[in-house]
Amino acid sequence: MGMAKPVGGQRDGHVLWSLSLASFLHDVGSDMVFSVWPLFVTHVLGANMAILGLIDGIGDAVVSVSGAVGGYLSDKMRKRKLFVWTGYLMGSIARIGYALSPSWPWLIPFRLLDRSGKIRSAPRDAIVSDISMRQNRASRFGILRAMDNFGAVTGILLAVILLPLLGYTNLFLVASIPSVIAVVLIVVTIRDPSATPAVFGGIRFRDVGVNLKLFTLASALFALGSFSYSFLLLFAKDYGFAATRVPLLYLVFTIVAAFVSIPAGKLADSIGRKKVVLLSYFSWIVVILAMLWFPGTTGILVAFMMYGLHKGALEPVQKTFVAELAPKEYTASTIGAFQMVIGLVALPASLITGLLWDSFSPSAAFMLSLALTTLSILLLLFVRED
Repeated sequence: MGMAKPVGGQRDGHVLWSLSLASFLHDVGSDMVFSVWPLFVTHVLGANMAILGLIDGIGDAVVSVSGAVGGYLSDKMRKRKLFVWTGYLMGSIARIGYALSPSWPWLIPFRLLDRSGKIRSAPRDAIVSDISMRQNRASRFGILRAMDNFGAVTGILLAVILLPLLGYTNLFLVASIPSVIAVVLIVVTIRDPSATPAVFGGIRFRDVGVNLKLFTLASALFALGSFSYSFLLLFAKDYGFAATRVPLLYLVFTIVAAFVSIPAGKLADSIGRKKVVLLSYFSWIVVILAMLWFPGTTGILVAFMMYGLHKGALEPVQKTFVAELAPKEYTASTIGAFQMVIGLVALPASLITGLLWDSFSPSAAFMLSLALTTLSILLLLFVRED
């Protein structure tokens, strides 16, 4: 599997749990910010929905580029650890920038820095893939994602408790601390291999198999229609949830995602990757239909629970699928390139959603999402697992 043991002989379990704990800490800080992000951007700094979509879309697009760069450089240099701790440090610095921003344009450079921190993702995922076998790979990605989500749950709870006491500025400053701890954890506990030769040249399009190409196309179309969670939170606010309770909906879907991630990984190891990805797509359809047909308290609560099921099933299994379809010597590069494609369509996705929302109605954005999701499902049916 390329770098079969990328951590210098360390035990697989030790590596997995060090990475998972660091991910947990980083997401504690991230979700102290992002559980209140749309309210901060629109209500505190005065941006409209189109601007929110633009900022979120820019951030997602940068994620794509940074993920590709991190994956390429990691494979070329045969280094993983450097990119992981650097990414966490970028996120910590960005939160300080959010705290000190006087108006929404100031958010953009710090959003760029924050999302550039995703340079860590492909190298980290490559480590998990390389220390795993086919029969446990999805489960291990599920553990990593579950720790992400439990960190998010902790961060949301802290935001709910601390926001009334601290205000946005101090909350964001406090949110920078867990990622600093994550940096120290990675630096101290993870080792890179000492004698793995560097790879000359990068992955080429012809190196990618037809199934990975088709899966990437299906995933890109789905991403074009699956807009930022910010719109779901603001929809909830417009249809009956008080602003102070909106973060609780973020908490609901994050808790569901946290508990679903490990079972979804185990299910994918048992019945196959594609079936679980299809399950996640159908869960997204339920989210949209619940918002369209039952735009009240109960419908919105069901929608956020299904959103958690969607996220918990999709994210670990999608990474597993890509890692296994990738050329073995270019695991990190392939994961990064896949994330780049998905992220690049996220910019128009969020921007189009914001424009449809402002110019027509939320229903227009939801209907577009339904159409693109249906097309993605049809394409996914033709993907074969290796």
